[in-house]
Amino acid sequence: MTYTYLDRVPTPHEHRSLSEAVGWGHAFAWDAIPASLAASTTGVVVYDRADLVGMGRVIGDGVFFFYVQDIAVRPDHQGRGVGHEITRRLVARIDEIAPPKAFIGLFAAGQASDLYARHGFATHEDMTGMFRVVPDRSG
Repeated sequence: MTYTYLDRVPTPHEHRSLSEAVGWGHAFAWDAIPASLAASTTGVVVYDRADLVGMGRVIGDGVFFFYVQDIAVRPDHQGRGVGHEITRRLVARIDEIAPPKAFIGLFAAGQASDLYARHGFATHEDMTGMFRVVPDRSG
């Protein structure tokens, strides 16, 4: 494999392609994705020659609060260090621009917790991550 890491936010097409490849196709209102991606702080897109294989981005206020979001690697490229390198690059970028004590959060699913722990992310005994999804208003 010859991976090329591009330090940019994924395009809507790239985001959808990878989201569907990892089973997240149902999780997004696709008409809102262009605006969401445009509001990202930074991102990484990964290609193996001409094939899109991975992405990740950071959202937040760009100053003190950052959330690592949408890290996805095509299943046939998982386990090859792509997710690790995406995470490393995103965290390094935050470390460059953020002041001391800035907050970097994320939600981890399944075995991804192990990946993120290697980059310094941890749970906190006095906190529980929570979220709420806005209901579909289409009828």
